[in-house]
Amino acid sequence: MATVRICVCGDEGAGKSSLITSLVKDIFVTTKIQPTLPQITIPPSIGTPDHVTTTIVDTSALPHERTTLNKEIKKSNVILLVYSDHYSYERVALFWLPHFRSLGVNVPVVLCANKSDKTNNTSTDQVVEDEMLPLMSEFKEIDSCIRTSAREHHNINEVFFLCQKAVTDPIAPLFDSKDSSLKPACVSALQRIFYLCDRDHDGHLSDKEVHDFQIKCFGKPLSDLDLSNIKSSIQSQLPDSVTDKGITQSGFLLLNKLFAEKGRHETVWLILRTFHYTDSLSLQSSFLSPKFEVPANSSAELSPAGYRFFVDLFLLHDKDNDVSLSPSELAALFAPTPGIPSQWQENDFPSCTVRNDANYVTLQGWLAQWSMTTFTSYRTTLAYLAYLGFDSSPSSPSSNTSTLKALTITKPRKRPSRGRRRRAPPVSRTVLQAFILGAPNSGKSALLSTFLSRPSPPSQTYSPSLQPRNAVNTVELPGGKQVTLILSELGDHEPAILDNAAKLAQCDVVLYTYDSGDADSFAYVVRLREKYAHHLDDLPLLFVATKADRDRVRQDCETQPEEYAAGLGVQKPLHVSVAWESIPELFVQVAEVGLNPGSAYPKGEGEEEGDGDGLMAYWVAAGAVCVVAAAVVGIWRRMST
Repeated sequence: MATVRICVCGDEGAGKSSLITSLVKDIFVTTKIQPTLPQITIPPSIGTPDHVTTTIVDTSALPHERTTLNKEIKKSNVILLVYSDHYSYERVALFWLPHFRSLGVNVPVVLCANKSDKTNNTSTDQVVEDEMLPLMSEFKEIDSCIRTSAREHHNINEVFFLCQKAVTDPIAPLFDSKDSSLKPACVSALQRIFYLCDRDHDGHLSDKEVHDFQIKCFGKPLSDLDLSNIKSSIQSQLPDSVTDKGITQSGFLLLNKLFAEKGRHETVWLILRTFHYTDSLSLQSSFLSPKFEVPANSSAELSPAGYRFFVDLFLLHDKDNDVSLSPSELAALFAPTPGIPSQWQENDFPSCTVRNDANYVTLQGWLAQWSMTTFTSYRTTLAYLAYLGFDSSPSSPSSNTSTLKALTITKPRKRPSRGRRRRAPPVSRTVLQAFILGAPNSGKSALLSTFLSRPSPPSQTYSPSLQPRNAVNTVELPGGKQVTLILSELGDHEPAILDNAAKLAQCDVVLYTYDSGDADSFAYVVRLREKYAHHLDDLPLLFVATKADRDRVRQDCETQPEEYAAGLGVQKPLHVSVAWESIPELFVQVAEVGLNPGSAYPKGEGEEEGDGDGLMAYWVAAGAVCVVAAAVVGIWRRMST
């Protein structure tokens, strides 16, 4: 909010101009002042809340000034409505508030009972009860009420402060005065904040968690006496809200309700804004989606801090310690978010990752799923890190935290030009993606299921995969290094994806599958490579002959698979079966090709199969020649001497 524009309205003689003059001069002006003062502006440097510029506009209630009045009301974002006697009070409900509504304005109204020095025999409590509360119950646009006196300089600064706070910290989005309850959007936001502050997720804010919350939001510690008073205050209204473990969620909500009821809604706003909520009670877009760009040929991965966060989150919600998350545990984990990411649902989570026999996602599957999400849609990961409360310290100010610490960018993967692909350098990624292409019924889906240790049940009826399908798991390489491998079956989207350079840029290796027992299966691979040669020839590849436990047949193709592979200068097809115990070796080899793709690139024009080895031999021979030449020169010099 850059500017607070206050429109001061009320009947003639209510003291509107005197209030403004008393604010500016800091004393009551006894001399006659002009009927309508010119607009004044208070800069942020003069102690305004939230450092906003405040503009105060005086108005006239005379009929011939009605057009100007209406124009200023529509331009304002808060109205100060002043009355000073019984007649002007009656006009508040009979004319002024209905008039504001007739103009279609939706701004807060601060009701001001001015000239309190003339009614010294009436207490403020009585004025509030007899005059103000009835109006507030009928007109919900009234944000707050106050009694003032320009002559005695009573509550002059306070009334304009209330106008400023009505804009910067409005009560309307937080509290329903009619029902005396917090509004649903506010409750939802506070429930998420409670979830994030309840670090051990036991349903209570312990004393330490309350102290951390206090420092994070207000920058100063809470004394033991203050904490005890807070507990007593909420426990007196809701006995079960405080237990030996701490303050429950219902107690936390009650505390914020009391703040709103007592006119301390700026405290609630301070809490909400500390946790990145906007005035509309939605999370800031810059918080959910911070600036983070991944350069071409690079990818986003979880950093060690990101992995640690998701591990801790998993362990906190694994209440039964079975190293898996049941549906109820998943629901509790995703409570402060919009729900399980839509991308996961499209991939039929948890079927796309590692599960146990009860179909619950395991820790291995949980981390693999987030690795895949970060690789394919890092903005989704950033948003959920924000929702779930990624934070370097539970008590640090929000300005010191960033979800970007949970991600890292890999070194650019160099796609060598044709003719030099055999010299492609190793890839430094830990997350790799492989596309599985092949004829229908060539065993692509079975490979995905086996990759997740969930063999497909035997079926006599072939059911083609129509939608793209992913499977993600970790693969351990010789030497103990682990990488996350994503296997992707493209389904009916295959033509669109193979024509999409951006999609293919994410692919590290292509698996061409064919049924070794179906004579027509390999011909599909040949036709596919010919049709999309302009893209597929630039990707490392492996040929995989599936269903190798059955009788092998000769392929009805001009070139047999082994000859076709030799012509491309790549290794001959791997014969595998999902029924064999050795099937995991296939996934290890896929990962190794993704990390060291040089020998798996198709041979380019003018590029021989052994180009890489030939180049090495050339340099070895050149080195030998240099050694011999040096030796000859040395012998010649010795003989000359």
